[in-house]
Amino acid sequence: MGAIRRFEDIEAWQKSRELARAVYHVTAAKAFSRDFGLCNQVRRAATSVMANIAEGFERDGNREFLQFLSVAKGSCGELRSFLYVALDQGYVTEADHRGLTKAADEISRMLAGLMAYLRRSSLTGRKYKK
Repeated sequence: MGAIRRFEDIEAWQKSRELARAVYHVTAAKAFSRDFGLCNQVRRAATSVMANIAEGFERDGNREFLQFLSVAKGSCGELRSFLYVALDQGYVTEADHRGLTKAADEISRMLAGLMAYLRRSSLTGRKYKK
């Protein structure tokens, strides 16, 4: 894994940004956007992934970063669950559902890999360097 200097360098953050963009696109459809509660929850789950990666990275300590990555990973699962509701209500097509859930699952796996790397690493983050 190369040096990561900014959260924008993290591939999982880049992918989660793409996912959030796609989620906003599908939730802008008339029927979906009228279901204010579900629309809001889906958007919040998608943006939570990228926001928690960024916030954890900016905390400058691996323990906190791990905690925020865990929250981001949980948001991936939450998003996938909400997407099933959207599919069942006819708000998204099978193809959109498949693509969005595949992207969320991929990000979840990337986050798990990053978390495993951080747990094995002897680096503690900038916060703890003397």
